[in-house]
Amino acid sequence: MAPLSKAHAALAALRADLVGDVFAPDDQGYDEARTVFNAMIDRRPAVIAQCESEADVVRSVHFARDLDLKIAVRGGGHSVSGMSLNDNGLVVDLRRMHTVTVHPGSETVRIEGGAVMSHLDRATQPYGLATTGGRVSTTGVGGFVLGGGNGWLDRTFGLAVDNLLGIELVTADGSTVLATDHENPELFWALHGGGGNFGVATALTLKLHPLPELSIALLMYQPDAGPDVLRIYREVIENGASEVSGAFMYTTGPPEEFVPEHLVGKRLIVALLTYAGSEEDVRKTAQPLLALPHEAETLTAIPYADLQCMLDNPPGMRNYWSAEFLTGLPDEVVDVFCALGRSVPVPTGTQHMLFPQGGAIASGPARFPVPFRDALWGVHPFGIWEDQADDERCVQWVKKVREEVRPWSTGAVYLNFIGDEGGDRVVAGLGAENLRRLSAVKAEYDPDNVFRFNHNIRPA
Repeated sequence: MAPLSKAHAALAALRADLVGDVFAPDDQGYDEARTVFNAMIDRRPAVIAQCESEADVVRSVHFARDLDLKIAVRGGGHSVSGMSLNDNGLVVDLRRMHTVTVHPGSETVRIEGGAVMSHLDRATQPYGLATTGGRVSTTGVGGFVLGGGNGWLDRTFGLAVDNLLGIELVTADGSTVLATDHENPELFWALHGGGGNFGVATALTLKLHPLPELSIALLMYQPDAGPDVLRIYREVIENGASEVSGAFMYTTGPPEEFVPEHLVGKRLIVALLTYAGSEEDVRKTAQPLLALPHEAETLTAIPYADLQCMLDNPPGMRNYWSAEFLTGLPDEVVDVFCALGRSVPVPTGTQHMLFPQGGAIASGPARFPVPFRDALWGVHPFGIWEDQADDERCVQWVKKVREEVRPWSTGAVYLNFIGDEGGDRVVAGLGAENLRRLSAVKAEYDPDNVFRFNHNIRPA
C-alpha cells in the first residue's frame, strides 16, 4: 500500500482527471455507489471510479496500479458472489458507459461495457433484430457475454459468446487492445468464456439476427401435477424446432397481472415456452401442455425486450444461486426435480428452474472454453429472498438441489449461474484443457493477476 500522502495526492489527481465521478468512503453517494444486486454483499472499496469513457478506465487502472490497489470491475453488478466489489480496493464502475450502436446493414451492434440487457434489446428491437441475451433485463451485457451467455434465444441463435465479433479491452498495464478473430486471436478465444480475467471490456461487438416475431405460452399448474407436466414439457422441447425454448420452474406466485389472485403467494409451477415465431406457432407447439389441467394460461406475441422484463427480480433482495447441467432428463430425474420443487422456500422469490439446451447451443463452435454446451438440460436453483432470517433455509435448499441432481450432471457448469464455489468449479466451468491454455493467455495479459475478482484464472 502506498504512503498516505501519496494516496491522497493520487486520489485528488484522479478526481481532477476523470470525466466521470470518483467516490471515497466519506463522500456523499458512496453507499449508493457500492450497492449491488445481491443484498448479502456488503463491501467497502477504497475508491469507486464511475467511468464515462475508455480514457477514464485507462486512468483508473493506472491509478490502482500506482497505489497497488486491488481492482474489481462493475458492469451490471449482478454477480451473485459480489465480484463487482471489493474491500479497500478500486472499483472500475462502467455503468455510465451504456451506449448501444446498431448497424442494421451489417446486422451487428456495438455495446459499451456498462450496458445492461434492456439497453441492448430496446436499441435493436426497432430494426427487427436481436441476439442472445440473458433472461432478465437488468443483467450486464459484458459479464454475461464474457461468461458464455445463455438465454431465451440460445437454441435459435447460439450462445451469446457464439455471436461475439470483437472486444475493446483495457489490460492490466493500462493498454488498450482490440481482440477479434484476426487481431489478437488468442486473447479473443480466451474471452469466449474466460470472463473478466484479462482486462476491462469497454465495448463489445455482437452479431444480430432477424427476429420479426417472438411469442410465448406461459401456463401455471398446481405443484402436485409436476411430474406429469414436466414429462410433457420434456417431449414438447425435445420434439420441437430449435426456435422453441423456455423454462420449467417451481416458484411462489408473484403479484403480477398474469397470475390469478388465488395463486399469489402460493407455490406453483410455471411452464414457459418461448418461440422465435408467431402466436400460431407457439399455440400449436404448446397443445400437449394446454391439454393438461392448468390454472392459468397466457399465449401471445410479445416484443423480445418485453419478455426480458417478465421475470425481473427486484434489487435489494438476498441471493444465492447454483447450477448443474445434465446429460439428459430421464423419468428418474423428472421425479427428483419435482420432489425438490415441492420444497421450494415459500413465500420467497426463489425459483427452481430447468432450462432446455440443444439446438444451436449444441451445434455451435466447439473450440471455445464453454464446456456446458453439450448438456441437454440445465438445473438452476435460484435462491432469492428478503428476510435475513431465511438465509439458512434458502442456502441449504440450493445446495440440496445440486446434491440431488449431481448423479446426472455432465460435470460442466455455466459460471455465470454460480457464486464462489471453489477452484474445482472454475475448472468445471472452463474445462481442464482449456484452463491450461487460458492460464497462458492470462500470463501474457495479466501476469500479476490484477483482475482476480472473478472466477479466477491464475497466470501460468
